[in-house]
Amino acid sequence: MSNYNKTTVGEEARTELHDKLSLTGAEISVNNLPAGASVPFVHFHKQNEEIYAIVSGKGKAVIDDETVELAAGDWLRISPAAKRQFFAADNSPISYICIQVKAGSLEKYTAEDAEICR
Repeated sequence: MSNYNKTTVGEEARTELHDKLSLTGAEISVNNLPAGASVPFVHFHKQNEEIYAIVSGKGKAVIDDETVELAAGDWLRISPAAKRQFFAADNSPISYICIQVKAGSLEKYTAEDAEICR
């Protein structure tokens, strides 16, 4: 069995990578909303925080009734209990990556979790 998985993502409205990459510690989705469109529901999570990377375009997130403007290059973290919904700007599509992980689960990271091979 290989120690890696690879997939290619196209222009679909939403691609979830959990199954495609056999993820075991996170869910990652790639999302594309056309100008004027929105995610059709408000949601929150029981355990998972979400990290959003805005890849291109602009729009907004409404988080607990507060509007947060978004543009390419922005990163956003949202606590599990926060109610959220995403919108593309009327004159611009928006593309973003959402990384979903269990809140409080990170123990070691970067160099603390790495071991140099010699």
